[in-house]
Amino acid sequence: MPDPLSPPPPKAPEEQSAWERRIETALWNSRFLVMLAIVPSLLGSLALFVVGTLDIFEVVGDVIRYYLLGGTQDIHANLVPDIIIAVDIYLIAIVLMIFGLGLYRLFVSRIDQAETRYPAHPFNVSSLDQLKDKIARVVILAVIIEFFRAVVDIRFTTPLEAICLALSVLALAAALYLMSKSHKGG
Repeated sequence: MPDPLSPPPPKAPEEQSAWERRIETALWNSRFLVMLAIVPSLLGSLALFVVGTLDIFEVVGDVIRYYLLGGTQDIHANLVPDIIIAVDIYLIAIVLMIFGLGLYRLFVSRIDQAETRYPAHPFNVSSLDQLKDKIARVVILAVIIEFFRAVVDIRFTTPLEAICLALSVLALAAALYLMSKSHKGG
C-alpha cells in the first residue's frame, strides 16, 4: 500500500499536456540562472589568485634586490605583512572557487571527474549546508590570517594591551580547537 503522505510519482511525458511539459522544462532549465553567480565567482577567484601571486612575486623580487643586488630599501618591516596579505587573498580566492563549483555541482550538474577520481575533494558538496560549512571554515581561516596581520603591527604601550592580546590569542586557539572537534565529529 502506498504511503498516503508521500507525493505521487512523476508523470511520464506522454501523460503530461504539452503546456505542462513546456512549463516544467522552463522551470527545470531555470536552474541555469545560477550560472550568473558561478561564472563571476570563478572569475573573481582567478583574479584574486593572480593578484596574490603577483604580490608574492613582488615580495620575492624585493628580497632578491635587497640581499643579492645590494638594495638599500629595508624589506624587514613589510615582508611578513605582505606575505600575510597574499595568503589572505588566496583564502578569499578559495572561498569564491568553492562557492562557484559547489553551486555548479548542486544546481547544474555533478562534476564527473571530481567525483570519480577525488570523491573526498572539497568541491564535492552534497547539500547547501555542506557548502556553507566548507565556506565558513575557509572564511574563519581568512579572519585568523587577518587577525595575525593586525597583530604583527601592534606596538604595546601598557601591560593591559599585552594581556588583551594574550587573551585574544587564547580565544582564537579555543575557537580553532572547537572547529576541529566539530569537523571530526561531523
